[in-house]
Amino acid sequence: MLDSCKLKSACNLPFICNKKINTAGTSNAEVPLADPGMYQLDITLRRGQSLAARDRGGTSDPYVKFKIGRKEVFRSKIIHKNLNPVWEEKACILVDHLREPLYIKVFDYDFGLQDDFMGSAFLDLAQLELNRPTEVTLTLKDPHYPDHDLGIILLSVILTPKEGESRDVTMLMRKSWKRSSKFQTQSVRLSDQHRKSHLWRGIVSITLIEGRDLKAMDSNGLSDPYVKFRLGHQKYKSKIMPKTLNPQWREQFDFHLYEERGGIIDITAWDKDAGKRDDFIGRCQVDLSALSREQTHKLELQLEEGEGHLVLLVTLTASATVSISDLSINSLEDQKEREEILKRYSPLRIFHNLKDVGFLQVKVIRAEGLMAADVTGKSDPFCVVELNNDRLLTHTVYKNLNPEWNKVFTFNIKDIHSVLEVTVYDEDRDRSADFLGKVAIPLLSIQNGEQKAYVLKNKQLTGPTKGVIYLEIDVIFNAVKASLRTLIPKEQKYIEEENRLSKQLLLRNFIRTKRCVMVLVNAAYYVNSCFDWDSPPRSLAAFVLFLFVVWNFELYMIPLVLLLLLTWNYFLIISGKDNRQRDTVVEDMLEDEEEEDDKDDKDSEKKGFINKIYAIQEVCVSVQNILDEVASFGERIKNTFNWTVPFLSWLAIVALCVFTVILYCIPLRYIVLVWGINKFTKKLRSPYAIDNNELLDFLSRVPSDVQVVQYQELKPDPSHSPYKRKKNNLG
Repeated sequence: MLDSCKLKSACNLPFICNKKINTAGTSNAEVPLADPGMYQLDITLRRGQSLAARDRGGTSDPYVKFKIGRKEVFRSKIIHKNLNPVWEEKACILVDHLREPLYIKVFDYDFGLQDDFMGSAFLDLAQLELNRPTEVTLTLKDPHYPDHDLGIILLSVILTPKEGESRDVTMLMRKSWKRSSKFQTQSVRLSDQHRKSHLWRGIVSITLIEGRDLKAMDSNGLSDPYVKFRLGHQKYKSKIMPKTLNPQWREQFDFHLYEERGGIIDITAWDKDAGKRDDFIGRCQVDLSALSREQTHKLELQLEEGEGHLVLLVTLTASATVSISDLSINSLEDQKEREEILKRYSPLRIFHNLKDVGFLQVKVIRAEGLMAADVTGKSDPFCVVELNNDRLLTHTVYKNLNPEWNKVFTFNIKDIHSVLEVTVYDEDRDRSADFLGKVAIPLLSIQNGEQKAYVLKNKQLTGPTKGVIYLEIDVIFNAVKASLRTLIPKEQKYIEEENRLSKQLLLRNFIRTKRCVMVLVNAAYYVNSCFDWDSPPRSLAAFVLFLFVVWNFELYMIPLVLLLLLTWNYFLIISGKDNRQRDTVVEDMLEDEEEEDDKDDKDSEKKGFINKIYAIQEVCVSVQNILDEVASFGERIKNTFNWTVPFLSWLAIVALCVFTVILYCIPLRYIVLVWGINKFTKKLRSPYAIDNNELLDFLSRVPSDVQVVQYQELKPDPSHSPYKRKKNNLG
């Protein structure tokens, strides 16, 4: 018996040597040794009562942390300005043993400063009854001031033994609770009994129209309002409207609806304050279960805890076709299904559901040579496949550096210029997942039906990391729908990690902007050299050309010249005289930025001087972002004419041809008249239309030089070739 115990212990398996254990009772407190090896602890964080006030206004912004063994396993959302907060948040935690209690700590959130401690308590897991819901009331205490009354926290807990179950069955929801990382995933695990699994039941489309009579939060009697939306783990943030109490946003956001009965969208309005904490204006909610589907609802919502109204348009539609299946279940290999998909996106169905541009199928086959993230020299890899805000996951393959997933993912394409992101993580049950590698693949660069080995890159997509991943991708889309979709605003992603001040990033954006400006400066020098007759033959030719163009100029010649430039570059490319070069300057700057990010990660726990000059940092971040926008704008124009994305260049050729013909055939005064009438009557014809600029929307689809570098495929190691490996095996 002793040898058996030693063997089981060496294998890290639960085993009980003592045969005389009383298991008649339901409480596991009576049998502290009878560990099944793993427990599932389901906790519902209900609410807090009479919490301590930590802010000057006599309120707090409380949130709750759960810790087991000094490791944070859950963090709640922040409830602003409330001493009796209601969370109603659920967490699912896997516990190795019951010896460690669950620590509950409450903090007051302070933007840009250290959060204030509001009290703590602990829950002895060994005292819980198994498989029975238990309502728990915990009194918060401060160890330094044990006599102070800090309020109570109410929980509902269920402890369930996981004996005999495979570790492949993991939590339905995994969240990275680190504040420094905004990575949030909805980790859906597959069941072999389900051949296909639709992961959400509908789309909630929200158009934020306007605000009315909002509360003035600034000394000038105005506010700089913006709005935050939250549905479950999905978040959006509107743009900031400066100096107004009646903002006009005209912004649209799409949420995934996971519950059949609907859900509640939390909406908060804020006043942006530079250099200090943003002011809370008010809150409201939308109960989706009370709204009918396939219908647009205009809602005027009164802001609670504040003043004013928000005007929204809310539409609930049927679910998009997003699914996961095993490799044996392949839509495109089924001839009947493939014909239906091709028919759905045929040129004859141009005006049927313009938002449904195409169909994407991704086969995640396997990975090889991954990085070892665990102390055992192995990893527990799983794969995240993302297309805009659609995010799906594979199962986890435990203790393996060469995992095989063999899963098929399908997505609806709403924008053919989207980028497919495939990221490999190492699963850590008691903390956030470790990053192993990532690839970003523009949909327009995909070669259908080809199994390729993609070299994994680092987080910034600037250089290789260890390992390759084998994918087979198919894209079917309607080119006309894709072209029309190019001229409307891009889908906005969920709220991501906020930009922080970076010396290398600031330098990179400055150099990029300088290079774009220098193009104009050099052109001006060239023209001036013609005026100065530095080269008489060149100046004479320029003078004759100037007289000819000015004497015969017509407006249609402007798009015609741009059309000729596009055509000239196209023929240079197909003739092998490609004038596009890899931007080594940008690559070097990105590598330097990556090194700085690694250094910042190591120092993230240290409080630096930057917190004391937050206002200056915010100004620097704004300048940094403006430089990025200016540089990206110039680079996008250059890349349009360089045929970086052939689809967009062809679309530009078609548009320029149309503009040339229109300007040639129709007098300018009639064109200006039509344009003016359209602009003046647009709001009358469609009061809630979202403002957009077709040219800027087109350019937003063209990658900047940084994105071109990020999306470049790295050449795989020949040793990873499946054909070579097969040949070696045969040998």
